[in-house]
Amino acid sequence: MTLGTGSQVHHTTFGAGVVVNTTADYYTIYFNTLSETREIATNYQGLEVINAKEPSQQLITLADVEAAIENIFWKMERTEETVNLASKWLRGKLVLHPSDSSMATKEIPMDNFFNKIVMLRDRLRVLEQNINSHTKLNNDDKVHMQQYITRCYGSLTTFNVLFRDSWQQFKGAGKDD
Repeated sequence: MTLGTGSQVHHTTFGAGVVVNTTADYYTIYFNTLSETREIATNYQGLEVINAKEPSQQLITLADVEAAIENIFWKMERTEETVNLASKWLRGKLVLHPSDSSMATKEIPMDNFFNKIVMLRDRLRVLEQNINSHTKLNNDDKVHMQQYITRCYGSLTTFNVLFRDSWQQFKGAGKDD
């Protein structure tokens, strides 16, 4: 028998209690004598049901949660794209020299800078997808906003030299587009 929230029970050690949460494997029971909750296994034999309430929802088992997590990881592995820095830039650094000689030079590891560029590219792609699938934008609005994203890609083509694989580079509105 599965107990729902509000079920009254009696535990052999903790006394009278009320079920405040239910999972497939455990009941969370508030025990007045303890003034706190305890998790008790649903198959525990020392729990006497005083007044049972029907569960208000279908319970999810630990196996269900594990299967869902495995499914998510599987999907992430399949969609995660590896973007590589061109070999000539590996272990390199970006050096920024301010025109004011009293200010310090800033050095940034090239792989950190490259990761920021890739994140920017990926976020532009998500923005593009969100615009294209937005239900409240009409087609003219979508095209108008898409043109700005294309211009952003065009502005970022300077950084294409960092990409090992040309198919992962930024593409702006060129003669062929």
